[in-house]
Parts: sequence; structure tokens; C-alpha cells
Amino acid sequence: MEGVVSVFPNKQKKLHTTRSWDFLGFPQQVQRTTVESDIIIGVLDSGIWPESDSFSDKGFGPPPCKWRGTCRASTDFTCNNKIIGAQYYRSNGDVFGNDIRSPRDSDGHGTHIASIAAGNVVNMASVQGLGSGTARGGVPSARIAVYKICWLDDCSDADILAAFDDAIADGVDLISISVGGTADSYFKNSIAIGAFHAMRNGILTSNSAGNRGPGLATLTNISPWSLSVSASAIDRKFFTEVQLGNDKIYEGISINTFDLKSEMYPIIYGGDAPNTTAGVQGSSSRYCDPGTLDQNLVKGKIVLCDFLDDGEGALLASAVGTVIKGPARRDIAFSFPLPASYLDVVDGSNVYFYINSTRSPTATILKTNERKDAFAPYIASFSSRGPNVVTPSILKPDLAAPGLNILAAWSPISPISEVEGDNRKLSFNIVSGTSMACPHATGAAAYVKSLHPKWSPAAIKSALMTTADPMSAGKNPEAELAYGAGNINPSKAPNPGLIYDIDAADYIKFLCGQGYNTKLLQLLTGDNSTSCSDATNGTVNDLNYPAFALSTPPLRSINRVFNRIVTNVGSPTSTYKAILTSPLGLTIKVTPSILSFTSLGQKLPYTLTIEGTIDKFIVSASLTWDDGTFRVRSPIAVFAPA
Repeated sequence: MEGVVSVFPNKQKKLHTTRSWDFLGFPQQVQRTTVESDIIIGVLDSGIWPESDSFSDKGFGPPPCKWRGTCRASTDFTCNNKIIGAQYYRSNGDVFGNDIRSPRDSDGHGTHIASIAAGNVVNMASVQGLGSGTARGGVPSARIAVYKICWLDDCSDADILAAFDDAIADGVDLISISVGGTADSYFKNSIAIGAFHAMRNGILTSNSAGNRGPGLATLTNISPWSLSVSASAIDRKFFTEVQLGNDKIYEGISINTFDLKSEMYPIIYGGDAPNTTAGVQGSSSRYCDPGTLDQNLVKGKIVLCDFLDDGEGALLASAVGTVIKGPARRDIAFSFPLPASYLDVVDGSNVYFYINSTRSPTATILKTNERKDAFAPYIASFSSRGPNVVTPSILKPDLAAPGLNILAAWSPISPISEVEGDNRKLSFNIVSGTSMACPHATGAAAYVKSLHPKWSPAAIKSALMTTADPMSAGKNPEAELAYGAGNINPSKAPNPGLIYDIDAADYIKFLCGQGYNTKLLQLLTGDNSTSCSDATNGTVNDLNYPAFALSTPPLRSINRVFNRIVTNVGSPTSTYKAILTSPLGLTIKVTPSILSFTSLGQKLPYTLTIEGTIDKFIVSASLTWDDGTFRVRSPIAVFAPA
């Protein structure tokens, strides 16, 4: 059929749902160019709230001349000189519930993402006093083009591909997509296909890594031509105390803006309040799911629930608040539709014991406070981990960026807890997810693009990875499989010294070497002129990636050679020396160990050889090219199959 590149099932994908830029050492006052206002970020998400102060066009001139997009006619939506384009896609027809058939965001996710990447500077932003300060995106002067692909019931592959096509045709400079499904083969993955087409047109795609951590091999966006971003913590954490009638206080975590004014309320265990008229037993009501609690027993009380829920069941049963006990995911501060605090198993069990050993147990839930998190940065518990299930020898995630408890703009028609019945509808929200990490990387990439407008997507990605701040395996035992090259450092990224460049032909050689035949290759590239032959096949070790990964069973002898080429973008005349860290059991060599450049743009090759064995799940090392001014660091990860 003419115009049809490939046919595959139209699957559904999920949204991966401000102190952060300052924590990264990237203040508003960094060197910026007027070109920043010509940078266009395409945001493929749930739409945007155009009236937000984060997207005001005050002080903006008309869109750059390169812009070829439009603002799709909608009765309730108008673009401006900040939001210069907006489209929406709904291939499977009807719109349900509170969804709006326009680019307007009824969910909040897309608004949050867009403001992290390119939101204006907004003073006195907070969530009812929490996280108070100045909110801003990484590139506040950049323009935003909105492509609404996600609705309250998911995001379809057909809409994702259509949005990629439009964004490319419209002339965006970067694409940010905080959406994921399963880690399908590249030619079956709509995001991988769209990102490949974008790459061929000089556009870098930034992806969220996924929120299925901390288990291994849980990443969803793993294509080597896109930037996969895991979620790290910033140096701010939120905590919510629970005070019992015996004056014991337990510290939990949540975003609780409700004020019970320290008044004590009766507290009951959810397992002791089953909705027996509906046939519910205590073994079910202890989870406090909607419809499982007896309203007559719970109304006006605080209810203790087992394991994490969204608070809707307690709200529907007219509870005053909820205390939740569960496993030790103590880093994510969720919002709930009523006063709530999430306790670990030990403290939650103490509350349970108090309830069962006291004639008239009472409790109150205090408003949330915040404090410095001196342990940051570290990778959030929910952030998906590697290895890459399609190509283990391509290190994923690529790097980490802030994604834990991030304050940014929100759609005021969406409750901040995203639970129906929550009447707090605000202009800002605090949310966690690799969805929030992705636009931090997009903003950093846009900053690099504004200073180096002719750099390729791979060059920008290389600059971000080789200048990232190393992270500690002591905080995250999965090491590079959790954080890739490290925590993003936007201030250093425009001056990497050397870059690892890759073009479309290199990726095609890589795919051919992975066993893709010509038919599958054409499905991915959308180009019927591409083909695989023995002459074009390349090994994964030869892809000019700015990181080294090797999957091998423990105690098996290793002898692997990687070929790389670096391009000089630092000082015209410079000499770089290789600095290696080689852990016990491995011998790592670089040939040559000195690279001498005589001009900008000069390319020099080298090989890296890994020999030896590993006796544990993952062994970490690194290669740094150092000329005394620039330090170009690449992680080396050798790990057992997941």
C-alpha cells in the first residue's frame, strides 16, 4: 500500500508520571545566547495548559522563521509566541470522561513536562507553601510545540508515530517524550521508530527510562539513537509526621497540604472495618481499596491501610485521613486526596500495635515539612534499571536527571493527587517519575543545541554523557545499570572537549550486525533504499557509543575489543591522555593511550580492550581522556546477564 512503511499492532503506552536546576549547578544566570529563543522543543505528551504563567509569551517575539507548524483550531485553545504550535491525535475515536478534544491538558502530566524543559521563570511557585521558590525550565527562552498523544486512557502507537512525523515536518529541534510501554524489538517499538526518523532529520529524542524499578531489565526506552534518562533525587525531601494518642510520633512521607490543626481523631485499622454488606472481608478491606471499607465504621476517623494505595477508598468511606504502611520505598512523596502519610513496615506495625492495644486509639496527621537530603544524588527506587534487554552491550540508561519530588506547572482542572474527589486544583504540583527526569535532559540538550546549533543528535548526547557527574555504586548497587554515565551536568555539557559522533549510516551498520535483515531494517528506517549486506554489517562493539557495556556470565574468560573515534571540539591543539580505572579481575587497555590533535574537528581512533573475568553481578570501571582542561569520561560496565 503506497505510503505505508510498516504494519504492527496498535499498542497502548503509559505516561511515565524547583530546586532541581539549581541543584544541578545550572542557575538562571549561566551563559545564554539569543539563539535560545529560536530553539523549539516538541513535547509529545498529554497536552498543555496554555494559560499557565510558565507559558506566557510576554517578552517573546514571533516564532523563528524555520517554524513550519500550526496551531490546530480548537474552541478552547489558543497558541502564543511561547507555545507556537499545538496538535492533538485520537486515532481510536471517542474522547471519554474529563478528557478534552483539543491540545489542552486535562491530566497535568504534559504541562508538568513542558514547564520543566522550557517553562518561564515564575516567582513564588509552590504547592500550598511546599517547595516554595522560583520555578523555571532549563531553557526558559525556548519555544514549545505541543503534540497531544496521551489521553486519560493511554497513548496509542498510531498517535505517537503521527506526532513524530508532524514534529519532524514542523521543524522542532528536539523531542521530549515521557511515555513508555514494553521494551519491544526496535522495529516493533513506535517510539524507537519515531526517534530514528527524528535522528535522521537532525533531531535528538529524549526518553524516560520507565518507572518499573528497582528490578533489573525493566527499562522501556532503549534505542541507541535516543537519550534514555533515569530519575535521580535532588537535595530536598518531604516528610509527614503521624502523632498517636500516646504521644509517639512517626515520620512518614507524603505531600500533605491538609491541616488537621493537631486535632486528635479516632484511628481504626482497615482490616477491622470491612464492608460486609458488599461481602468484603477484613483480608481485603485492610488494603482500603474503593468499596471495601464500611463507611459507618470509618467515617470521621483516620484509617490505617496495608500497602500503598491512592487514598480513594478512604476518601469514599468519609475517613478523615489515612496512614499507610508498606515496604521501604521511602523516597517518593505522593499526594493523596485527604490527609495521609506513608510509613515503613516497622513504624506502620507500631501504629497497628497501638490500635490493637488501646481502648480508644487516636491519632493526627501533621502537615508536610521539608528538609535537606544530604544523601542526594541517588537513583529513585521506582526508576527502571538496565540492562538493555534488546542489546545488552548498549549501556542503558544513558544518564540520570532529577525526577524525584519535582515542582513544576500543572493543569488546574486536574486534582494534584489525580484522584477524583480531591478539590485541590492548583497551578503547580510536586510529582515524581522518570517522566520528570526526561525533560530535565531535554532542557539540557536544548541548552547545548543553542550554543552548538550544527551538532548532530549523537554529538549532543555524547556531550551530555561524557560531562555527567559520576554517581556512587554505594548508593545504588546496580551501578551503571541504574544511572548510566552519571547525573547530568548542564553547565559542563556545552564544552565536552571530545565527542563521539554517530550518523544514520552507523546505526544502520549496527542494526545489520544485530541480525536485522533488509526487510526489518526498512520497517524501522522507513526507507526502502536501505539494505543489509556483509559489507555493511557492523558489530555492537564498533558503534561509536560514549559508553562501554559488556554482558558476560561470571567467571567466564573475557577478551573483547571496542573500536571508537573521537572528534576534537575543545582546543585546536591538544593532547589527551587516557586515565583508566581497572577493578580486580579485569585488565583494561587503551591503544593508543595518547591522542594528539592539531585542529578542531579532527577525528582520531582508538581501541579499548577488556580481558579477565568477573566474580559478581556488575563490575564498574571508567575511561577518561584528559588534556588538563577537559575530562571526557566514559563509563565501563561489565555485568552478568539479568
